[in-house]
Amino acid sequence: MASSSTVYLLFLFLATTLIMIPRPSSSRAVPSHDDGGAGKAAYTKVCDASRFEAAGLDMSRYPYCNASLPYADRVHDLIGWMTVEEKVSNLGDWADGAPRVGLPPYMWWSEALHGISSTGPTTKFDDPKKPRLHSGRAAVFNGTVFANVINSAASFNESLWMSIGQAISTEARAMYNLGKGGLTYWSPNINIVRDPRWGRALETPGEDPYVVGRYGVNFVRGMQDVPGHVDTSDLNSRPLKTSACCKHYAAYDVDDWYGHTRFKFDARVEERDMVETFQRPFEMCIRDGDVSSVMCSYNRINGIPACADARLLLGTIRRDWGLHGYIVSDCDAVRVMTDNATWLGYTAVEASAAVIKAGLDLDCGESWIFEDGKPVMDFLTTYGMEAVRKGKMREADIDNALTNLYMTLMRLGYFDGMPKYENLNEKDICSDEHKSLALDGARQGMVLLKNHDNLLPLSAEKHAAVTIRGPHAQAPEKVMDGDYTGPPCRYVTPHEGISKDVKISHDANLTVYFGGINLHIEREGNDREDLLLPKNQTEEILSIAEASPNPIVLVILSGGGIDISFAHSNPKIGAILWAGYPGGEGGQAIADVIFGRYNPGGRLPLTWFKNKYIHQIPMTSMALRPQPDHGYPGRTYKFYDGPDVLYPFAHGLSYTKFRYELTVPDKSTTVKLAAARRHCKRLSYKAGTLHAAPSCPAIDVASHACEETVSFNVSVVNHGDVDGAHAVLVYTVPPREVASAPIKQVVAFQRVFVKAGAATTVGFTLNVCKAFGIVEKTAYTVVPSGISIVHLENGDSSSPSSVSFPVKISFSA
Repeated sequence: MASSSTVYLLFLFLATTLIMIPRPSSSRAVPSHDDGGAGKAAYTKVCDASRFEAAGLDMSRYPYCNASLPYADRVHDLIGWMTVEEKVSNLGDWADGAPRVGLPPYMWWSEALHGISSTGPTTKFDDPKKPRLHSGRAAVFNGTVFANVINSAASFNESLWMSIGQAISTEARAMYNLGKGGLTYWSPNINIVRDPRWGRALETPGEDPYVVGRYGVNFVRGMQDVPGHVDTSDLNSRPLKTSACCKHYAAYDVDDWYGHTRFKFDARVEERDMVETFQRPFEMCIRDGDVSSVMCSYNRINGIPACADARLLLGTIRRDWGLHGYIVSDCDAVRVMTDNATWLGYTAVEASAAVIKAGLDLDCGESWIFEDGKPVMDFLTTYGMEAVRKGKMREADIDNALTNLYMTLMRLGYFDGMPKYENLNEKDICSDEHKSLALDGARQGMVLLKNHDNLLPLSAEKHAAVTIRGPHAQAPEKVMDGDYTGPPCRYVTPHEGISKDVKISHDANLTVYFGGINLHIEREGNDREDLLLPKNQTEEILSIAEASPNPIVLVILSGGGIDISFAHSNPKIGAILWAGYPGGEGGQAIADVIFGRYNPGGRLPLTWFKNKYIHQIPMTSMALRPQPDHGYPGRTYKFYDGPDVLYPFAHGLSYTKFRYELTVPDKSTTVKLAAARRHCKRLSYKAGTLHAAPSCPAIDVASHACEETVSFNVSVVNHGDVDGAHAVLVYTVPPREVASAPIKQVVAFQRVFVKAGAATTVGFTLNVCKAFGIVEKTAYTVVPSGISIVHLENGDSSSPSSVSFPVKISFSA
């Protein structure tokens, strides 16, 4: 999501700076529930009798405002009042409503990737430089800016992810009550980082589909769940605190790489990779998170635009996974079908009809796009009526889309209000609790990559002064906050954070260098050309290290991985800390880790490759497994087993040492699954590994009850002298004879806190189908017979500890 190319962004900036472009026609109302009057309250529900009366309407005439009726009946009534022209005018993110029958306009587009974002037209932070504009009414200048998603993912802490979602949704509700925001948020981004060059790695939870899916589930639950209504049997009417949106569906991870742009890119993907990798986080987000929206992406998938693929939308999202909500296009994705992808030579009218029939409900369109000298907004609201008049689209198709949209708004309390949250206001934004959570989240996501001779933590007594160098020492907000952000509650630079502990002097005998990259190099709309630091930084770091009387500390700010082999192998660079883009509290979080107030426990959520890796495979190759015919290596830790890894997935050091002790009694488990013969599936085996295939090589997960489990405990022993948190990751390794299986795959994880010299027992119960299932080349998800391995490793290369045990799986007829 959600902007167009860099050129378009420049145009948009210039347009908004130099001239205010009007709406397409003066008859279209600006969608807002804030009446703008000084001292007057914004309305927080549509079905307010006084609001209807002010408009000259009698609310009792409209059953859609009868709260005693089921939502489905009310939505049916609402749509029934609307003309086809009114219906079409509500298919875009700037929805006109139908004031004639009491339905006000609504802005759908809000963002909340890691805090309430000013991206999009809906959220309106006040300008502190213009106090007269908010005189007499509540002003909101800032919101809590949490660390970027890649940082949060490094914590491997599900409760943190949910807490961040809860805090953001509280601030969102407060903004809505004040007339400064909406209820529908197009976050989180749950695309996996398939290639280390992808410019949007900072927005995502990393490279593992299971971890990404669990992040999505927890963040969505935090954004949406209303206490007391989590397990409601009727999910179509389950109340929502705010509406989240899992994006970008699907196989989207090329923005602009040597002329291959997301607007024209055709992702050629095998069905196995779709099921196993690209779709899995979305399936989890819908099935386990009950997300209320999914956004389809710009790209084509095997020739078909994602937003026009009925198999992916109506078939998979709605029929197979059971979405309770709406499907929205990435912004201008429908226009892209005609202007960029030129799919099937479709006209604007034909493209509009195609996406609605494929299952799209809402078209996000960028502002200030011109056609025939006039600004055009959402594609569907512009061409939808012509599509109906020409017989390309049925009015009933529009009714289906509006039903999904208004059912979501019903669940949000848009029509009836939601008393539980109606007292939230400006005092609930940037609260001490939220700022504390942002600080703690940033600290949890810090990853210690190197710590030779225990250089860190520094002692303020021993190091009364330090020298601070590097381009990110005085990092501006955009460097620390990343993208999709609003103005932070407060902003602590690395320099400010360090200066609270020690004197900053360029004459000190210890140097902390703050380097890395920024949004000029990695961002939406721009993929990376290489994995290196800017050359001037590399040269400066080496020069400073050589001249320093003591080893230096290197702090890296980035979203994606960087090849810093030169620093890892240099003894004069004693410690390396990855800080990601840690948000408004980031400078303090960095200082807390460097000076030992917080023991780092983060682990990398993606592989850090050496730069040589990118010369072996083009970014446009979508395959995850190695392709020997092309000389392409595999991708991610699941399929790459080559020499070009600097720091592996889940690498992370601590100021203490953790050791695992397995408490499975015999370290072996045999599971016999009852399977009817007709459900047995074939497996692909490596040549020469079996004398004969078993009579039932595997079972199809979809046709099995999947109730069997494997349980075990592991003792996490802190045998150092510092308290600390540690993320325990559980992998399974498929039977060695199975061909093209993952090397290993994450199936569970827990973050635990262990006192120095103590131990904590962590229990895991693995569902056999979910934990030991693999995707065969036929795209079936199957459980293979044979011996699989449960494996745990602590991620500490300086003091490695791992435990494993076999699980023998066999099937009985």
